[in-house]
Amino acid sequence: MNKRIGVVAIIVEEKDSVIMVNKLLSEFGEIILGRMGVPYKEKHVSVISIIVDGTTDEIGALTGKLGRIQGVTVKSALTKK
Repeated sequence: MNKRIGVVAIIVEEKDSVIMVNKLLSEFGEIILGRMGVPYKEKHVSVISIIVDGTTDEIGALTGKLGRIQGVTVKSALTKK
């Protein structure tokens, strides 16, 4: 299966969800090329962006699991090839 490069944006609105998000990102570490996290204390949210290189199934599994965590919003954009 072809690999794609993309970016995944994660917004964490519930502080208790951060542990689960970090656990999942560790589990999918083999497809993560880079990560940037910014805590926005005034708004009580954290914004995380990750660069991924994996199959659509791998990336979909990661984003699907992240999206099921309470207080977490996820969006992704992938290359077409």
